[in-house]
Parts: sequence; C-alpha cells; structure tokens
Amino acid sequence: MSTHQRNAQPLSQSPADDQHRPGSVTDRLVEANERYAAQFTDPGMDARPVLNVAVVACMDARIDLHKALGLELGDCHTIRNAGGVVTDDVIRSLTISQRALGTRSVVLIHHTGCGLLNLTENFRHELELEVGQRPSWAVEAFPDLDQDVRQSMERVRTSPFLLHTDDVRGFVFDVKTGLLREIDPENPSES
Repeated sequence: MSTHQRNAQPLSQSPADDQHRPGSVTDRLVEANERYAAQFTDPGMDARPVLNVAVVACMDARIDLHKALGLELGDCHTIRNAGGVVTDDVIRSLTISQRALGTRSVVLIHHTGCGLLNLTENFRHELELEVGQRPSWAVEAFPDLDQDVRQSMERVRTSPFLLHTDDVRGFVFDVKTGLLREIDPENPSES
C-alpha cells in the first residue's frame, strides 16, 4: 500500500482509489466530478472571501492548505504555484483579489522539502536545449527557504498595484510535522 493510499481519506470511488482501472486520470477526475455534482447544492456564497485573506502557497500535493489552516470553503483566495513564489502572475491575482474582491491580508507559505530547493535557473537552459525554445519565465529556484519567503514578502509589500500591504506574513510549512514556522521579514537570524 502506498503512502498516499494509507493517508488518503476514505472516499467512495475516489479517482486515487483504483490506480489500475482503465482510463486516464482525467477521465477518473471527470467521473468523480459527476458523482460530486449529483449531490452538489449551491452554497450561495459570494466570490469575496469571508476572511478577506489571500493565501499564496506552493502547489506541492502534500499540503492540504484548508485543513492545515483550519479554513472552510469560501474563507480565502488560494493562489498556488511551484514554490509559492511571488511572481508577476501572483501579483496579478493578488491585485484582483484585493481591488475587486476585498481581501486585505496576505499569507505566504513555502515548505520544507520543496522541489525548487534542488533546481537552478539552468533548468531553463536545459529546456531550451530539449525543445529549441527558451522559456520566457524564470524558474524562481532558491537555496534558502527563509530568505525566499522574505523576498516574497518584500515583493508583495512593495508592489504598486496592491492596496493592502500592511498585513503580509510569511511562513515555512514543515511537511513532516504539519506546523507553520513564521519568518521574520527583517531579521534572518531569528527565523
């Protein structure tokens, strides 16, 4: 039994339950959605997050943000990418979140064991050699989690597009313990 199967919640006919069943993963996801939709009731929610917060986090599959943060559907905007890095697209999403949908707080979450700790910008060069075109985006790899969280906080705090930059906090999520460790934006020695 895989770690995923041991840790997965028992859901009847989950797409992950039968990895050997014929059909693509996408087919199984669509089937799961059909079961979900058959029991779905419109919660009547607004697109504005109840807690007026946007969470930027890594896309890592080991992190269940809602459970880890005690959040319910409708509580927050969740923006995820490789590394949880604040890129131009994250600033775009945060700007829409704040200016059009009323969020005021930003929580940034990186995590231990992140794949970006092992990559370099050379990844782009390798892709160029493989496919014949250099990606227009940066890898945004980093050797130091805490420092990258600080950099991400600074990018949010200094963006001219964001209205609310006074409540920006950054954390490292430990994938082994499930605990968040807050990063001091000013003092690297105290993290």
